[in-house]
Amino acid sequence: MGRGKIEVKRIENNTSRQVTFSKRRTGLLKKTHELSVLCDAQIGLIVFSNKGKLFEYTTHPLSMSQIIEKYLKATGSRIPEHNNREHLHSELTRMKNETLNLQLSLQRYKGDDLSSVQLEELNQLEQKLEYSVQKVRARKFQLLQQQVDNLQRTEKVLERENDEMYHWLMGKQQEEINQQQAAAMTELKLVGQEHQLFEQFPFYGSEEQPNSVLQLAANLPELQLHPYQYRLQPTQPNLQESTSAQHNIYDS
Repeated sequence: MGRGKIEVKRIENNTSRQVTFSKRRTGLLKKTHELSVLCDAQIGLIVFSNKGKLFEYTTHPLSMSQIIEKYLKATGSRIPEHNNREHLHSELTRMKNETLNLQLSLQRYKGDDLSSVQLEELNQLEQKLEYSVQKVRARKFQLLQQQVDNLQRTEKVLERENDEMYHWLMGKQQEEINQQQAAAMTELKLVGQEHQLFEQFPFYGSEEQPNSVLQLAANLPELQLHPYQYRLQPTQPNLQESTSAQHNIYDS
């Protein structure tokens, strides 16, 4: 089967168009070289891509300028030449006039050398200056408003940070108060346990009652030296009789 006929139209896809250009350009340069060699023809080929990149081919040993010159001679046409001096002179004159006008306008805006200015020109200058002042004031107010907005945002940020710091400090103080209350409650529980201990085991024969466990421990040596000086008060009747009997035996 033969190859199908390809419809000649612009390729819309950029990648496909670039690939097709590269392939066909190579084939075109190859065919041009073959035609120049086989037929001894003088050929000049110029190709610009869609991005403006230049590709060219000329028959050896000719150059592209020689090929173009032969083309112009053969067709009788010529490349128009521009008089650059006249163009440069006119451009220079225009720039000088613009510079002079700008200098005069600047002097008038500054209020210098107004003796030669007519009334109509003065009115126009006044209107321009008033318009300029309005623009300057508008820009000034805009910058001031931006500064005020920035200061307000900064104030809100500082207030939020201050509130966070205040809540943090209050939380710390509350934690310290809770710790102190817990320590006080623990101490009260210990004191209550000591009082319960002293109520269960009252001591007699001593001048004062021990107020703490430390005083009780300090009195232990005296209890060991005088085992019968401090006696527990028995709470049962049978214990009282046995205790009195033992006391009589020791007295005898």
